[in-house]
Amino acid sequence: MRQKCAAALLAMALVPTLALAKAVPGKDAPAFEAKAASGGTQKLSDYKGKWLVLEWFNMDCPFVQKHYKSGNMEKIRKTYAEKGVMWLTVCSSAEGKQGYVAPSDAAKVAKKHKLAPSAFLLDASGTMGKAYGAKTTPHMFIINPEGKVVYAGAIDDNSSRDPAVIPESKNYVVAALDAALAGKPVKPASTRPYGCSVKYAD
Repeated sequence: MRQKCAAALLAMALVPTLALAKAVPGKDAPAFEAKAASGGTQKLSDYKGKWLVLEWFNMDCPFVQKHYKSGNMEKIRKTYAEKGVMWLTVCSSAEGKQGYVAPSDAAKVAKKHKLAPSAFLLDASGTMGKAYGAKTTPHMFIINPEGKVVYAGAIDDNSSRDPAVIPESKNYVVAALDAALAGKPVKPASTRPYGCSVKYAD
């Protein structure tokens, strides 16, 4: 009985720590190591000295589709790639959950949705997503060359699923990158993300 109670108390003690795991503007970005769709693994340390955007992705989420079918996400990625910004698209959907991408299907999914990031990461275990506190698809993070988070939150200020609202929306990622690359403070550095919940394993 004592062993069961001790185990229960230990589990309760661990929950707050896991719940608080997240990427916070002004703090070091959580280290990660995730499988790349192209093979091998990718680590945060691989991007030391580079500007980096992390984008949480679910191919079946209408909010993700809003930014992909309109070409908005790729337009942003391409614009800043030309300025040396690296981009990682991350899928944390667990096997059997909406949006799950099997390694064998990754190339097909990337082609269908016109993904062209620096790397497409498959995080079915949810380890990377939980480390960053990724809640929605999309959920965006910007990391500076020193490994600090400079922005975390929504892609823009309009949570409608309708792509027609994109031109009139304030794009937080674009504003944050423009400010950060110019050496200016990022305001806001944190916003509330919107979209589908990340489909982690139970």
